[in-house]
Amino acid sequence: MVVLTDHARLFRSGHLRTVFLGLLSASTLAFAPGQAWGQSASPSGSTPTAGPSAEPSAGNSKSELTSHPMDTGRRVPILQNNMRGVRSAGTPDEVEDPGAFFAAPMGSQHFFGDWGGIQPWLVNHGIHLLAAVNEEFAGNVTGGKDRAYSDTGQVGVEVDIDWDKMAGIKNFWTHTLIVNGHGQNVSRMFGDSIAPVQEIYGARGNVVAHLVSMYGEASFYHNRIDISAGWIPVGSFFAASPLFCDFMNVAVCGNPAPNKYTEGNRDWPSGNLAAIARVMPTANTYIMGGLFAVSPHAYNGGISGWSWAQSGLGKFSTPVEIGWIPRFGKNHLVGHYELGYSYDNSRYLNLYEDIHGNSWQQTGLPRRYEAGRNSAWLIMDQMLMRNGPGDTNGLILMAGAMYSDGKTVAMRDHTWVGMIDTGKAWGRPLDTVGAMWQHFDMSTTAALQQESSKQLNLPYQDNQWGTVYGPQSHENVYELFYSAHVARAMAIQPDFQYIQRPSATTTFRDAAVLGVQFTVVL
Repeated sequence: MVVLTDHARLFRSGHLRTVFLGLLSASTLAFAPGQAWGQSASPSGSTPTAGPSAEPSAGNSKSELTSHPMDTGRRVPILQNNMRGVRSAGTPDEVEDPGAFFAAPMGSQHFFGDWGGIQPWLVNHGIHLLAAVNEEFAGNVTGGKDRAYSDTGQVGVEVDIDWDKMAGIKNFWTHTLIVNGHGQNVSRMFGDSIAPVQEIYGARGNVVAHLVSMYGEASFYHNRIDISAGWIPVGSFFAASPLFCDFMNVAVCGNPAPNKYTEGNRDWPSGNLAAIARVMPTANTYIMGGLFAVSPHAYNGGISGWSWAQSGLGKFSTPVEIGWIPRFGKNHLVGHYELGYSYDNSRYLNLYEDIHGNSWQQTGLPRRYEAGRNSAWLIMDQMLMRNGPGDTNGLILMAGAMYSDGKTVAMRDHTWVGMIDTGKAWGRPLDTVGAMWQHFDMSTTAALQQESSKQLNLPYQDNQWGTVYGPQSHENVYELFYSAHVARAMAIQPDFQYIQRPSATTTFRDAAVLGVQFTVVL
């Protein structure tokens, strides 16, 4: 989803997945002289995201409710992603400074302006405050189990503190993101558990203030080394893209399935106790690694996100990622290329096998445990044609794939191809249009277990995606959206999605879904 101010473009991403959507599916982009600011989820997302940007406007910038490694591999705070260009060294002997991994939304545009002078005062004292509202209405007009519709929404608040301004502690920031969500996912109502059509739903708990993230960040050696530690969603740093949450479907918004539905890689709005280090060998490459506690419970940090001292936190997931951010030609056509791997050292039950490799439902013997869980991803986007200043202001092609261990995860892999463009060609430079195809393959192990249930006349077992309606194989999702800038810091986005084989079965007819998303940064 995209929100744009009169002078700056606001869009949503799930890195901690840009505008407040926390996934507020909105991200914000704005450009100050000589630099671009932009973008969950957010990775992210949850989760908490970026989108094409608009014409530059001095003193304006946007943020988003999720952040992701963006240009130069930097991660941006929950509500925003910095896309500032690299600062070149002054002499051959100087170390080239890629710019801070985090950059606060200095002078961000808001629907209520500068809050009567309050916002500039806060910024001058090192306090960067962003609040946003997101609402999404969707319903299936054909197909599915039943005709259904629902509204989901979220209010999010992000606070980023520059401790240099606050207390003279250089190169140190703290970031906090809290959300309040409501509503239910219409996809489950019409029988699809694989690719929910609304990004704002779930995992927020029935609480006033659900904690998404709270962590500190420090940079060293001319910003070539960046370390963060605290309560962080995995997808805010890993397997993230500034473009994902322009789309409303949550299977890609924030960051992609299947990883974010597994215990070791839960994303926005679920945080994890974590430490992350990012190193930039060159100004346009990065290497990033993290250590995340794995919660065996249904909710990380409890239903509110505030219970950090949960039981059973003895296992860890260790994601690593390498990235390249090239700029091609005289128009500096920027690309993002990410290759990552994650290992969770927990033990998980095999979905199908007993201790001897047969159906545990048929034999009644104890189920087999698998030691560890692997996942990997390749994510790419490349600007093909520039429409104006900004790292996402143009025609952009995106594609990617993610794999997870099918013995313990019901979805084996997820692939996608999409394209996004800003509206300069038709006189609406602050608007965005996009289309995407997603394909999901369920694991052979999950299918064997489901066939076993069918043969034994037993209920299908739920998996990480929820209710199972029959033996699962694959599913396709097609999405088309148009995000229209309607007022300062406000956007309305009509959205169409076609769900082929809901819940990856033939139990229900293909579903056509119409939706609309509204986002405003207050």
